[in-house]
Amino acid sequence: MTIKDATSKRILQLCGENNITINRLANLAGITQSTLNDVVRGKSKNPTIKTIYYICFGLGIELKDFFDSDLFLNLLDND
Repeated sequence: MTIKDATSKRILQLCGENNITINRLANLAGITQSTLNDVVRGKSKNPTIKTIYYICFGLGIELKDFFDSDLFLNLLDND
């Protein structure tokens, strides 16, 4: 799995756990829906840590909690 795939899956996983839509998360995070959609759909090859930080803010979690997932183990670097 690539970093962008893991990031996308983690966002969707956390949205599911928190019962919120991507649109709602974008509003909570203070980022545009198109930015978040690009990250989730893999169009953004390298989402910045700042974007991930805002996503975490919207979810009410810390950065360390975002990356604390088996999805980020054994990543491939073929973005």
